[in-house]
Amino acid sequence: MAITRWDPFRDLNILQERMNRVFEDVAGRGWKTDEPSATTSWSPAVDIYETDNEITVQAELPGVDRKDIALQLENNVLTLKGERRFEKETNQENYHRIERSYGGFSRAFTIPTSVDDDKIRADYKDGILKIALPKKEQVKAKQIKIGD
Repeated sequence: MAITRWDPFRDLNILQERMNRVFEDVAGRGWKTDEPSATTSWSPAVDIYETDNEITVQAELPGVDRKDIALQLENNVLTLKGERRFEKETNQENYHRIERSYGGFSRAFTIPTSVDDDKIRADYKDGILKIALPKKEQVKAKQIKIGD
């Protein structure tokens, strides 16, 4: 019986090779459409920050038409959905490279209960969606006197 040296990374290498083959097989067939490969799902970059009076969400949505954006607030979850459409201004054969992502997107954020649902505002300018989530007026704590 021959003694073989144990390599802890051998199984990981085998797994990686198998996964690479699976993705190469799928990419080589099955996912081909007339749309460019960049039309997979994508997520816009989002910044969220808070001040004393409100929480602000800013999403980068360059090339997205205002009518293709939907905002919804339900059960303290703010959902941002939309779509960036691929405009076929030129024959697809004339493209040398397509790096921008196209297609639908959806992002959801849990917001605190301290947000006043009735005063939420959203503005869209220069490809930036800015959502202002004003905080509710906090009720001041009531002092209770302890009797003798």
